[in-house]
Amino acid sequence: MKRVRDIPFFKNIKEIREYQFGTFYFFDGLVISEINQGQTFGWEMAQRTINAAKEVFGENMPIAYISNRIHSYSVVATDWAKFYTNRHKLSFYSVVGNTKGSFASLVLERMFFQNSIKQFADLEEAISWSLKQLKAHQKETAKAD
Repeated sequence: MKRVRDIPFFKNIKEIREYQFGTFYFFDGLVISEINQGQTFGWEMAQRTINAAKEVFGENMPIAYISNRIHSYSVVATDWAKFYTNRHKLSFYSVVGNTKGSFASLVLERMFFQNSIKQFADLEEAISWSLKQLKAHQKETAKAD
């Protein structure tokens, strides 16, 4: 699988945040995560990421999130309820992965995530889809104003 640092799109990076549990790459309206091997990604980790996104993007910018699952790790799917209870929102969410573990985790996440989750086998396809979604969202918002 491709890592964010290894693709041409990386030249568009705004900021990188590295934590014990993984690395988060911030582009214009786009966040790509690469969680470390064996981690259990839960609410406390998500809060740190949300706070970083607010610092980089501000409070009201639509965000596309890509989980680039280059390593095997777990997600506490029930923590999505905490995400919504705290009024957080992702405009678009996609997962890049091609292992049985990433597929099983995705099935569980879909039970708790309120919006749709798009699945990709290729990181660059996920980026392309996310950027198109953000662009369409911006056009709709501009028409409404």
